Amino acid sequence: MEKLKPKLFSVMESYNGQQFIKDVTAGIIVAIIALPLSIALAIASGVSPERGLYTAIIAGFLVSFFGGSRVQIGGPTAAFVVIVYGIIQTHGFDGLVIATIMAGIILIAMGFLRFGSLIKFIPYTITTGFTGGIAVGIVAGQIKEFLGLDMGAVPSGFIEKIKIYSESLHTIDLSALLIGAISLGILIFWPKITDKIPGSLIAIIVSVLLVKSLNLQIDTIGSVYGEISASLPSFHIPEADFKTILQLIQPAFTIAILAGIESLLSCVVSDGMIGGKHRSNMELIGQGIGNVFSGLFGGIPATGAIARTAANVKNGGRTPIAGIIHAITLLLILLVLMPLAALIPLSVLAAVLMMVAYNMSGWRQFVELLKTSPKSDIIVLVATFLLTVFFDLVIAIEVGVVLSSFLFMKRMSEVTEVNGWKYVEDLTDEDYINDIENIKYKKVPQNAMVYEISGPMFFAAAHKFIDITVEGKVKKNVLIIRMRSVPSMDVTALRSIQKIHKTCKKQGITLLFAHVQNQPMSVMKKAGFDQLIGLNNFLPHTDDALARAEQLKCS
Repeated sequence: MEKLKPKLFSVMESYNGQQFIKDVTAGIIVAIIALPLSIALAIASGVSPERGLYTAIIAGFLVSFFGGSRVQIGGPTAAFVVIVYGIIQTHGFDGLVIATIMAGIILIAMGFLRFGSLIKFIPYTITTGFTGGIAVGIVAGQIKEFLGLDMGAVPSGFIEKIKIYSESLHTIDLSALLIGAISLGILIFWPKITDKIPGSLIAIIVSVLLVKSLNLQIDTIGSVYGEISASLPSFHIPEADFKTILQLIQPAFTIAILAGIESLLSCVVSDGMIGGKHRSNMELIGQGIGNVFSGLFGGIPATGAIARTAANVKNGGRTPIAGIIHAITLLLILLVLMPLAALIPLSVLAAVLMMVAYNMSGWRQFVELLKTSPKSDIIVLVATFLLTVFFDLVIAIEVGVVLSSFLFMKRMSEVTEVNGWKYVEDLTDEDYINDIENIKYKKVPQNAMVYEISGPMFFAAAHKFIDITVEGKVKKNVLIIRMRSVPSMDVTALRSIQKIHKTCKKQGITLLFAHVQNQPMSVMKKAGFDQLIGLNNFLPHTDDALARAEQLKCS
């Protein structure tokens, strides 16, 4: 069983100075990458800029300290933008804090209950669908700042956003659009020059210089949000009554599930990069602790950031020390350089987030799935995507999982087959001797019917084996059901078997079972069906059942 021990405690047993230097270098580089992203994500989520840094510092430190990955970098991510914005619109910032703390508690509970391995049961079509939907939502949320539109607050609904944008297009600020377009160009082409310095930092520096040198009158962080706090975050527990908690249970679960999925996906990706193995349950606990304290110190929801984690690995980070250094570096930036953030144009941050949305969208995988997947998977993919865009992530995941489950059961029911063996008068073929399990070479007595069930026996396939007939032109007094290829069965399938037994009993037919596997046998034993049939009527092999049918020929 997986250990509930933070990776930090394990790696420190063999830590050395050479790795420390690599971790420090990687941590500082990741902090530089995280700085503009944290500010941009906070603003896009509807909170003040410094709260993004609070999240990256507090959650980033605690996720690295308590998490189950060697290289995970925790902090605010684009996946939460649409959710957080919606919660603030409905419940205010205190509501978001309560939901974040509740989500952290849920994640901790999930870790202790060892739910980490269950995340793998979320289909790839669902994660691809809602990731693409979130990306569309992020881009839609940045159009106001990118174009410099003169309008009120951006609504949370996608259709409402598009409507108000179309009504405000005549207010486009060409200066803001110019700065945004230049920034977007830098973000696209800078990585082709070098990946040592993040393009977002270059875009911010260039845009600030252009705005100052050309004296452009466009919205900046300072003009919209006023003076930026450079102080340490303060501890605050918001007041919450039972009614408020009930209202926030669903948003809290959404945050927890998304944080769990994204953080564990990030762990899987980083494992592949370093050849390691994360501890999924400990990672959930670390994510939970990070979110609880992020909320208590005025931050927003956090999870493992795939892009920052990958940057950490590429720059030599191999232990949680790199994530801790990343958090400490951001803390120093907050205390010393945060007032300079007031100079950053909002259109630049909009461009940064649009690029983040593009990178996270996975549109190539989306298109590939549309081209190569079965129709059932395409339905799940498109439904999850559209529901995320036009409604919200909760509905998208719920419908996606339910739809996937139904379609999976349909496919499994199609796999399950019931085939009858025909009576064979005589067989002397040498293949009968060489392949005793081959159905074609089994000698079935005239008084017996043999049916073989292949595949899982469950409620979606019950209609197939409930039709097993006990009637024939020749008088039969034995029915053999071969279950060698049945890995599992449920209670609905058991009831179908019980109905077959009742029919056999009425017609004086002996019911035999051959080669029943462990799980189906345990279901029968638990229901007392084995005693009802008689243990002597359960045979280990088909040949034994056929021999018993021969004995019953004259009975």
